[in-house]
Amino acid sequence: MPGFLPYLLVALLYAGLGWHFRRSFMPGKTPQSGTTAGGARMAAFAPLVLHGWLLFQALFADGALTLGFGNAILAIAWLTVLVYWLASFHYPLDGLQMLVLPVAAGCLLVAGLLPEAPPLSHTGFTAFKAHLLISLLAYSLFTIAALHALLMALTEHRLHDRMLSKMLRNLPPLLTMETLLFRITWAGFVLLTLAILSGVMFSEELFGKAMQFSHKTLFALLSWGVYAVLLGGRHFYGWRGRTAITWSLAGFAMLLLGYLGSKFVVEIILHRGG
Repeated sequence: MPGFLPYLLVALLYAGLGWHFRRSFMPGKTPQSGTTAGGARMAAFAPLVLHGWLLFQALFADGALTLGFGNAILAIAWLTVLVYWLASFHYPLDGLQMLVLPVAAGCLLVAGLLPEAPPLSHTGFTAFKAHLLISLLAYSLFTIAALHALLMALTEHRLHDRMLSKMLRNLPPLLTMETLLFRITWAGFVLLTLAILSGVMFSEELFGKAMQFSHKTLFALLSWGVYAVLLGGRHFYGWRGRTAITWSLAGFAMLLLGYLGSKFVVEIILHRGG
């Protein structure tokens, strides 16, 4: 497993970029071309590649897959930045980098300070690899959706108070941001559904035992239910605004408690393999 210095270096790059974008929208500053979505993509590419290399070294340090709490955070953070980076080619995501990059920096620092977990014993199964990839992608999409919802909540609050900052005034209209939020949520919901189904159908092959009801399973199902209600409310009743933001953040909180929360308790507090 790499030492703490590479984690710190990539975290500083992310944090520095986040501060650069934030500073460019301070009062009296004129946003430069490097603060646009295109400039953000170019600037974020180098730390994204370094983050990917670091993740690969951490996951396969001893030739076997190691996915403890720290590496799970590292993987979700990398996929979140990667998905944001790719989506910014097609969607108006200006402003979101000021949330995504600092969050990624914090995840790197936490991952670098945590002890190394033992390697997983059932990584030879193709079903497990597919289940793992789908699950991590779902978490990454919902992380972006949650950050996007927070940005919408801040914009809506400042809009009502007529106190929009320069950064918020340069964001896309709320209706555009809302449409994007539901597109991300739909993609994450499909992946979360596949992850739950693959876990149920292939539990014997994935984990060497029949499906067992646990706190992780409970919170996964609760989060699925929350997102299902949100998407159903949007389709049938036209939910939007604060209602959509609240349900989106509630679903993400369930996911955090279900996967990362469970791994934190088992590995960090109880010192058992996850």
